Amino acid sequence: MQQEVSQVKELIFDIKKAFDDKRIDRYLASRLPDFSRTFIQKLVKEGSVLVDGRTVKSSYDIQKGDVISVRVPVLEEYKIAPEDIPLNIVYEDDYLMLINKPYDMVVHPAGGHPSGTLVNALTFHCQNLSQVNGPLKAGIVHRLDRDTSGIMLTIKSDAVHSHIAMQFEKRYIKKEYIAVVEGEIMLDSDEINLPIGRHKTDHLKMTIRHDIGKEAVSIYEVIERFYGYTLVKIMPKTGRTHQIRVHMRAIGHPVVADFMYGNHESCYLSDLLKKEREPGEIPIIERQALHAHRIEFFHPIQSKKMEFQVDLPPDISSLVNALREIRPYSKN
Repeated sequence: MQQEVSQVKELIFDIKKAFDDKRIDRYLASRLPDFSRTFIQKLVKEGSVLVDGRTVKSSYDIQKGDVISVRVPVLEEYKIAPEDIPLNIVYEDDYLMLINKPYDMVVHPAGGHPSGTLVNALTFHCQNLSQVNGPLKAGIVHRLDRDTSGIMLTIKSDAVHSHIAMQFEKRYIKKEYIAVVEGEIMLDSDEINLPIGRHKTDHLKMTIRHDIGKEAVSIYEVIERFYGYTLVKIMPKTGRTHQIRVHMRAIGHPVVADFMYGNHESCYLSDLLKKEREPGEIPIIERQALHAHRIEFFHPIQSKKMEFQVDLPPDISSLVNALREIRPYSKN
């Protein structure tokens, strides 16, 4: 069974500022978190993306003053279609499964992304998935942003789902992320306790809101410093939307290549060398340098604590290696 699409809706983006790295597919993927960049490129190719009424290519560089219109499908029924999408399975038993999610994978279907999601892949792989959150989010007890990679816990049993959800609610589950952020964090470790709520004018974004924001707590520890950058481990104690990205931005150290909350949407070798970009240069990384590295929880059936971790993916590893070579840090 597949999702039925009977109508589309139009989204308008009025470009009010210039960008350093401004391909339209990257811009739209950053503004529409339920869409993968691949799906955005498909919309562009189909002519569903217009700039000032004209069709463009995915490589089009947006300009200040452009008005972009995007026609996206609206799903009327959510009948999940199993899809044979490869999964990097870290652990699996009869009750749960841990996945090393790649970046550019949406966790569950939404209006702008009816297929190619983690739930589509899980539905193909597993005969049974928890239905506590409905078929659209079958097996999903927590989520990662589309362009955040790393370890994800998925659930097969409704009873186990409820127990794991309780562990999340009571903050028993421990998660660790690794990120590369802009600037040199001077403190070796600290706690960020700043409430997070929806942005007042840009409803796709979250921000620090002392008026209506919900409690949000993150603890960080510096792993390694470079000139102009820091490799950091972050342990969120709460689970607010975009929490780590908003918190790091709030303390003046946004995640590298985080278009929504950072200063650039990608990072090139020439950026690290402080040189002009070469024609056709490929970025080292073109999504937020944020990776869910480790998770620890209590298995309710096996009655024991379980801990899993996954290595950094190639793009973040390449960025760290480049920083070690080009931007080594010395206190002298």
